[in-house]
Amino acid sequence: MKQDTLEGKAKTKNGIKRLCFSIICIFLEVIFIITIVTRLNEYAEIINLFTRILSGILVLRLYASDKTSSMKMPWVILILIFPIMGVGLYLLIGLNGGTHKMRERYAEIDSKLLPMLPDNQECLSRIKEKIPKAGNIASYIQRNSWYPIYQNTDIKYFDEAVKGLEAQLEELAKAQKFIFMEYHAIEDAEAWHKIQDVLEERVKAGVEVRVFYDDMGSIGFINIDFVKKMESIGIHCRVFNPFVPGLNLFLNNRDHRKITVIDGKVGFTGGYNLANEYFNYTHPYGQWKDTGIRLEGDAVQSLTVTFLEMWNAVSEKATNDTDFSKYIIHYDYKAQQAGFVQPYADNPMDNEQVGEEVYISMINKAENYCWFMTPYLIITDEMTHALCLAAKRGVDVRIITPGIPDKKFIYNITRSFYHGLVKHGVRVYEWTPGFCHAKMSIVDDCMATCGTINLDYRSLYHHFENGCFMADCQAVVEIKNDLIRTMGECRDVTDQYCTGRSAYLRLGQLFMRLFAGLL
Repeated sequence: MKQDTLEGKAKTKNGIKRLCFSIICIFLEVIFIITIVTRLNEYAEIINLFTRILSGILVLRLYASDKTSSMKMPWVILILIFPIMGVGLYLLIGLNGGTHKMRERYAEIDSKLLPMLPDNQECLSRIKEKIPKAGNIASYIQRNSWYPIYQNTDIKYFDEAVKGLEAQLEELAKAQKFIFMEYHAIEDAEAWHKIQDVLEERVKAGVEVRVFYDDMGSIGFINIDFVKKMESIGIHCRVFNPFVPGLNLFLNNRDHRKITVIDGKVGFTGGYNLANEYFNYTHPYGQWKDTGIRLEGDAVQSLTVTFLEMWNAVSEKATNDTDFSKYIIHYDYKAQQAGFVQPYADNPMDNEQVGEEVYISMINKAENYCWFMTPYLIITDEMTHALCLAAKRGVDVRIITPGIPDKKFIYNITRSFYHGLVKHGVRVYEWTPGFCHAKMSIVDDCMATCGTINLDYRSLYHHFENGCFMADCQAVVEIKNDLIRTMGECRDVTDQYCTGRSAYLRLGQLFMRLFAGLL
């Protein structure tokens, strides 16, 4: 207990400057708004009329949009019931007003980067012939996100994040040309220090090292001088979307990706960030369950492109790459495995929800079973319908969620979805040892995914994410076996939620769902 207390104090100290600054800014904003409203009291009727007109326009605009109803309805209800708050939140968050320039930058970078990936039509034809339902999904990914399907790639699956960390440390030490690391959260603590020691040694050996992290994801984990510290030791470092309360209109979109690329030959991805709790060095929520994969071979090119996209699009002021060819290289490599693998990325700039569509496609293609593991379960009507319909067809549909939450408010919303699923035959399990942060799916022993994409609105609609689609390979079998072992450590809560909930609980959960898209 004393150790946990010391860790908590250290974490608080790391982020206290930025957190205090954020609180002060928000407090000043509230005082400013109250002052304006108070002084303009004589114009209350005019303000009220203007707000109602604006609310009506926004509601009609939302109604006519092509967004899923699960995303539209909470905004419509909030705007109609709480016009001032609803309109304010929508203008600040719902519109993503800061994305126009970002869209232009991403379009420019992608127009240069994505065509550099191989077409691999022969590989796509092979998977379509061998496993038609997996080939159909691979075709969707390639058509809508430009990321091709590969063979000639060896895949290693890690059922614990610490195994992935150990493998990464080993490979990082072998780097000869470049190291790219992109993570939602980095904690300046034990796990990162192990990585940093290796990176410093590689920098001295002449290796180019780049580190990229999300500012919001790392709040409370690192000090504001982290970038300067990295640059001082020769590690190039960039931050995605720095958190400035009240000034950042792009705040709703975060970089949730987790990628390591070494020389364009070896790549890592999965659910874990580079912080102590992910590797069970600390235990804020009991045991931590996370997973990842190691790729070696042709498919690493896609991870390289995904990193370079974010690195070069993050800022219009930074000096960007002019020659991508020195990083996107085809190496002579002979894989021992013959399976199919397709790393892909999803982003909120293109209005194509690749992450959600891949999950829904897998559910729709399932014939025998379809299993998921996710830390959060806040899903759209479309995905709810797909899961329930699969269960009605006789498919064994199961979802594993945490037994100990990291965010109790979101955990209650997650549980609010249980009843609507289990009453149609979906089985739900909660992992009792602690918090499961892994994001995985598997269907019929033939295809699976592992990556960063949760079953929640933020991952599916607002965040920059990446995943890896796999078929006809040993990693699929290993993922199934891991999920079976994990379910053995779970409590099956299916029957508990079949009977429904009290009226009081239902009302509270429905109210919380109004804010699900903002969480």
